[in-house]
Formats: sequence, structure tokens, C-alpha cells
Amino acid sequence: MPLLTRMVGTPLAIDIGPGAIASLAPLLADRRISSGGHVAIAVGPGQGAEIAATLRPQLGNAEIYTVEGGTVDASRGLAGQLRAGFYDALVGIGGGRTLDVAKHAATLLGLPMVAVATNLSHDGIASPVASLEEEGRKHSYGVQMPIAVMVDLDYVRRSDPVMRRSGVGDVISNLTAIADWRLAERTRGEYVDGVAVTFARTAAMAVLNRDETIEDESFLLALAEALVLSGLAMATAGSSRPCSGGEHEILHAIDHLFPGTSGHGELAGAAALFSAFLSGDDVLSRDIDICLRRHDLPRTPADLGLSEEQFAQAVAWAPSTRPDRYTILEHLDMGEEEVSERVRAYGEAYGR
Repeated sequence: MPLLTRMVGTPLAIDIGPGAIASLAPLLADRRISSGGHVAIAVGPGQGAEIAATLRPQLGNAEIYTVEGGTVDASRGLAGQLRAGFYDALVGIGGGRTLDVAKHAATLLGLPMVAVATNLSHDGIASPVASLEEEGRKHSYGVQMPIAVMVDLDYVRRSDPVMRRSGVGDVISNLTAIADWRLAERTRGEYVDGVAVTFARTAAMAVLNRDETIEDESFLLALAEALVLSGLAMATAGSSRPCSGGEHEILHAIDHLFPGTSGHGELAGAAALFSAFLSGDDVLSRDIDICLRRHDLPRTPADLGLSEEQFAQAVAWAPSTRPDRYTILEHLDMGEEEVSERVRAYGEAYGR
């Protein structure tokens, strides 16, 4: 009898731990990505350049390109430079913006892409999604998943603590995204991919109740694995649905209306707490609140540097950021007055 199975796409290799960078050249050869090291390396303005320099003795045939910003123009510019040469793969080294630019550029050229993360600020490390700015607005673009993923915890521990905390906020927001997906299933019969949900929930739960801090290697390992697993959840679903619900609509609205307010994960965590509050799920709200407090993440509009009026404006505008997505925001279908009342009640409940 034939065995019915489902094929789930994953990177060829995932290497997370201290000193992982040292195994990049062997990984490229062993996985037959590039036996001779004929790769392009895209580095960001932070630790990426330092890492690229340390890799030079291993990858003498590599060409290094510097990436500035996280825009579609930056991606197209990188792709244009790469067309002038011949490479087996593109290696992106840096934070979320650099990796998203590299993923997008590699997709434009049909090149395999290796992601080497130097921080854990959000779940784009292994995802088939690139979040890039175009004409002043941030958009999500479908891209090919990295063929290999590396996270060197030595460099992660040197990154800004804000970025590590941000990753916590992003991964626990999976819980409200899943709740929104289940709501869409009950309300309008939307199909929910149980495998993708399992990946996304497992990722969030791996971090939610851990007692360690962002300074502990065991916690950083769990966080890195959770962010990679979130990327696999999105790849399995074929969309960002298992990791992006009403909370991400709110953060995209804040990004558009009040750019520069906070980092992606910080916004995701605070908006997830607000989404849980709207849903009336007291257990979920409590768990998210405790986690945000433990890691000193923003929880209220004031923590984000916004007034209640500004936050309410973003909530009201949020559904327009993803017209195709059904979440608690679309379900409640609140007018401006009700939004203001809910935001005020939220501030009273969590502003202490």
C-alpha cells in the first residue's frame, strides 16, 4: 500500500550555535551549493562587513557587495551588480533588512541564497517573505526560501539588546495570528493549514514561558530556532498567515502613519497583546503580558511613544493594510468611536 505523505520544503541546512560562521565554507561545499566558493556576499553596515572579512581566507573566490537600507531599489541595485558576474549563490550576511534585500535580489536572478543572521530581530531569517520599502511604504514580497540558514550566537550576543528583545515580540505574536486564522475558519470557512499552525505555535511556545533572559545562550538558541521555525510555518502555508494576523495589520499601519516609532518585533508584541485583549482571551492576554514584561518589551501605546489617539488611528486604518485578511479587527468591524473606546480600556487595563 502506498504511503501518503506531504512534502514540506525546508533549507538544505540549518546551523545555529556559537562559532557557526566558521563552517560556512564547508557547508557551501558539502551541500554542493558552491564547491569552489564562487559566491557573492551581500553585507550590511553592521557586523556583516566584519564577518565577511573573517571569511575572506576561506572564500577567496567570493565577491563582497555592501547593502544599504531595506528597499526594493537596494535589491534591484544589488541584482544589477550581480548580473555583471557569475556566481553559484548569494550569501546574505547581516540583520533583517540585509537578508530581505538579499532574498529579493536572489529571487530576481534565480540564484540560491544562503542567509547568515547576525541578530534575531524578527522571523524573516528563513521565511519565503521579504519586507521591503517602496515609495515610502513597506510591502511584503514572496521570495524563494534560503537554501541554507546560519545563525552564529557569538555575533547575536554582540547585537543590540533591543534587536534580541524584538525577536521575542515577533515570535510570540504567532499566537494571535493563529487565533485570527482559526477565527477566519469558524466565521467564513477559510482553510487552516494544520501543519503550518503546528510549526508556528511550537515556535511561540518555545519562547513564551522561558525564564532565561536574552543574555543566556540557551534562550538565544531557543529564540533562533523559534524564528527559523516561524519561517518554515510561512513556507508550509504558502503565505504569512500563520505568523501574521491583526497584530501585524496594526504594526504595518503604525509603520505607515508614524514611521520610525519602534522596531518590527516591538510593535508586533504590543499589538499582539492588544489583539488578545480585543478577543477577550484572558489566558492568552495574561501569558503575552507576562512575557513582554519579562523581556522589558513595549506593551502600551505610551511604551511605543504613541498617544492613545495615534494608536487608535492606526488600529482604525489597520484593516486596509491587508484587505484580503480576516482577523479580529475585521470581525469586530469597529467604527472610530468604538476603536477609541477599546484603546482607552486597553490603556486602563495595561497602563500600570
